[in-house]
Amino acid sequence: MSTFVRFTSNAEVITIGRGLASRTLPKSGWTHAAHFAAALWLLDLNASHLMPELKRAYNEATGVANTDTSGYHETITQASLRAARAFRAERVHRPLFEVCNELLQSALGRSDWLLAHWSRERLFSAEARRTWVEPDLEPFPFEGPDHYS
Repeated sequence: MSTFVRFTSNAEVITIGRGLASRTLPKSGWTHAAHFAAALWLLDLNASHLMPELKRAYNEATGVANTDTSGYHETITQASLRAARAFRAERVHRPLFEVCNELLQSALGRSDWLLAHWSRERLFSAEARRTWVEPDLEPFPFEGPDHYS
């Protein structure tokens, strides 16, 4: 569905995750695919609760302000982690890079996948950036904690 460079090893996924954590990933490398790669990496480390903090710090390090209109987005982060967690749980014995490739080829690989559940207005509201907001179009199919930070 989405066009992306196919990962060929776990090392490539790990490099993205570590680049996020160390704030050394080039800003141009922080793509939709990289978001899910980092999420899957953190899930494999049982450290997904660090994603909000890591994303906020990365944004600041790359000159992106975390405000009500830019930067960190709580609802998108939580929704993506819930989806990645469910996706990974069905593929626990497969290599991380293969899971990441399969996820990115699924409907989740589309950058607009959340708009099936949230209206654009609700998803991109200041409230949704600050805290988890429930979908207003379709129920969200992935369970998860209500917040990670």
